[in-house]
Amino acid sequence: MLRIVSLHASYGPVIALQGVSLDVPEGKIVALLGANGAGKSSLLRAVSGLLRPSHGGITLDGRRIDQLHPEQIVRMGISQVPEGRQLFTGLSVMENLRLGAYIRRDSGAVKRDLDRVFSYFPALAKRERQPAGLLSGGEQQMLAIGRALMANPRILLLDEPSLGLAPMLVRDIFRIIKSFNENEGLTILLVEQNANLALEMAHYGYLLETGVVAMQDSAENLRKNVSVQVSYLGRREESASGG
Repeated sequence: MLRIVSLHASYGPVIALQGVSLDVPEGKIVALLGANGAGKSSLLRAVSGLLRPSHGGITLDGRRIDQLHPEQIVRMGISQVPEGRQLFTGLSVMENLRLGAYIRRDSGAVKRDLDRVFSYFPALAKRERQPAGLLSGGEQQMLAIGRALMANPRILLLDEPSLGLAPMLVRDIFRIIKSFNENEGLTILLVEQNANLALEMAHYGYLLETGVVAMQDSAENLRKNVSVQVSYLGRREESASGG
């Protein structure tokens, strides 16, 4: 569905991606793992049209999208939840959600999707008139995800959805994200520092190191990999190897 081939991208003289290739199959969850500065967020920005690649290509259903503007990419069905949420804090919950649907003209379907977002996140329904800046951190993350869903995407890009949240709330949000995939068939590309949770939920995973794909495999195999266990899953090498 989404294919990235030999992608290179930079911020001026700073190289972010060096020949990254990966596939996101339709209806699957793909996790993108790596340390800070590995290029994970840069890859999502490139897919969204916010970072222009210098070489390589990105295709959606075989159509090149790497030279399109962000609005065109959203119209094609790709929606991103950015790191740090980036809400319009002075606007209400409802206004933020409606801004997520700004490209749409199907008012009846927009109303149904509002109801759908509130069914996933009942806390937002109780605060629909409240300014987004007055929400708790968890509620703000729910709103950021809900706003992305209002674009009616085929692919959801999630950048660090657990950032700054309490562990119990993280579990709740990940459960809801997984239900998007299981109940609605939504394809998800997930960037997440919590590798344990990401690999529990994902079907497939890629490990980025300094802008290069260092490893790729099924999520199950990555969880069993000793190197991944030691470096990303918080397990000591002797425990991981059974010693």
